[in-house]
Amino acid sequence: MQKIVVFSNMYPSSDHPTYGIFVKNQVNLLKSAGLDVDVIAIEEPGKGKIQTLKKYAGWFFRSLANLMKNKKKISLTHAHYAFPTGLLSLIGKKWLGLPYVVTVHGGDIDKMAAKNARIAKMTKSILQQAQAVIVVGEKLRKEVIDRFGVPDSRVHLISMGVDTDVFKPIPKLEAKETLGFQADKRIILFVGNVIRAKGLLELAEAFGKIKPDFPDTVLFIAGSQKDQNFTEELQQFIQEKAIKDVQFKGPLSQPVLARWMAAADVLALPSHHEGFGLVALEAMAAGTTVVGTDVGGLSYLLANQAGILVQPEQPDSLADGLRKALADGPSPIDENKMRETVAQHSYDNILHNLLSIYKAVGKENDRE
Repeated sequence: MQKIVVFSNMYPSSDHPTYGIFVKNQVNLLKSAGLDVDVIAIEEPGKGKIQTLKKYAGWFFRSLANLMKNKKKISLTHAHYAFPTGLLSLIGKKWLGLPYVVTVHGGDIDKMAAKNARIAKMTKSILQQAQAVIVVGEKLRKEVIDRFGVPDSRVHLISMGVDTDVFKPIPKLEAKETLGFQADKRIILFVGNVIRAKGLLELAEAFGKIKPDFPDTVLFIAGSQKDQNFTEELQQFIQEKAIKDVQFKGPLSQPVLARWMAAADVLALPSHHEGFGLVALEAMAAGTTVVGTDVGGLSYLLANQAGILVQPEQPDSLADGLRKALADGPSPIDENKMRETVAQHSYDNILHNLLSIYKAVGKENDRE
């Protein structure tokens, strides 16, 4: 049995069940294929300099201890996020000769590597010395190759995938009834962290613009309120503009989220940047129309009428997209294209591609 060590600076816990849930889902997928997987991860999203230093220091030493203890059993390590997580895999390679794979999710390239020249240099080294780099979106693939100089042959486009056993179509009326909604209630759903970069101010403004035309519509904002200052700013904006029927919900477990996805008439994802847009794929798997900004992975995921693309940071464009999604008449979505896109990102395909990469990395390491 192949032993893999997975490093991640995000991983769910009982207190934070949705924190890095996509990493846990992939780990479970690997375990289902018979791999022996150790996970060494940060399960606490809390901030603050002292707390952050403590949790990262503890994670660092736990990781090194695991590598030292199991170095003869480990086939490879797999880091989620290039920096800082990939640094652990790079150390494992330098000190113990362990090959590694790193998955780039977006923020590690768009935000972390842009913080300063030192982090950018370390990110480049981590990516260039990896046996394989996995990217979750086409835009990230181009950046990793062009900006960080990783050979095309070592870059693989694999999303985190969608569990179609969990996220699947349910008749709208049935799904709404299970959540206690009347059949004529229209639901616009946002899922994600409540932060400025997710475009929530634009979403609130756009919702206010379409509300007179769709009076029975309600906007639900579901996610972790990590930035309390921004949450208060958003709530104040909604109050000042007298925008009615906007409700906030905390993070939802996957089974509950799947019901909300199926019940929603529209999933809105107006992000300023987005590495892939997993929640958009989950909504598509549930048969729900997605209105998303033409950025990052969403540009590819929603292309060819698989969804409705709108311009980022433009409330009028977003409002137009929401109107199209809610309007009576022929659907603006090509449902066959939507189903095809979901199938491309099914867990079966993701697992096959991951195992192929691991096998190739193992063979390459044997030749060295």
